[in-house]
Amino acid sequence: MIDYSRYQFIKVEKAESIATVTLNRPQALNAVNAGLHHELVRIWIDLADDDEIDAIVLTGAGRAFCAGGDMKEMAGDSLVTDSGTGITIVEARKLVERMLDVEQPIIGAINGDAVGLGATIALLCDITVAAETARLADTHVRAGVVAGDGGAVLWPLLIGPSRAKEFLMRGHFVNGTQAAAMGLVNYAVPAEQVMSRARELASELAQGPTLAIRGSKSAVNKWLKQQVNLIVEASLGREMETFHTSDHREAVAAFVEKRKPKFTGK
Repeated sequence: MIDYSRYQFIKVEKAESIATVTLNRPQALNAVNAGLHHELVRIWIDLADDDEIDAIVLTGAGRAFCAGGDMKEMAGDSLVTDSGTGITIVEARKLVERMLDVEQPIIGAINGDAVGLGATIALLCDITVAAETARLADTHVRAGVVAGDGGAVLWPLLIGPSRAKEFLMRGHFVNGTQAAAMGLVNYAVPAEQVMSRARELASELAQGPTLAIRGSKSAVNKWLKQQVNLIVEASLGREMETFHTSDHREAVAAFVEKRKPKFTGK
């Protein structure tokens, strides 16, 4: 039996062949610090190997799904590194690949805002249920960095290149209702119904023909993986480059100081 208690920032609860996986930093709106990122890379291996699980519900603790990268850690230069204890380009790619490799269907219960990396994690799920009031955005550009962790793959596939480029270049938000209307998420429901709808879908899949369901998911993900192989290596490289720019440092300082950033294009 797999021991999930060793995870500090992720909570896993199992019942009736369903694992409810909760990003568990509610005091920080589940923003991804280095520790949570390391755990997000590992957790999918454990879940994939768990014979007691036939479906997964992924959600966030508290009022957000995930606020993206932890800007406070960025301010201390401890979040993204070329190597060492921070988030590396290798880890960033592994997170995307391992979510796509999980055979069990993943239902994203987007209970609140999913921003930046949080939006990428949400959209990597196989079926998504968003609160009507939840906000989704890939805000990498607002932090002065390239949308490199999967957004450049997922947004164009879901809503088309033209609309995707606008959202990625402007970092604008869309609510759950709008996201469902444009095909960014599968369902938008009142906030209090998100978990019940996600569990309903997970239960149906967990009780269904497991091999057929997993095989169908795997077949579609072959296509997604082609896009990952084509795009993610380059986009992550560009993202890592922009982590060392003046614009990124200005974005982080502005966030900490609660002011509008003044970008210089350098």
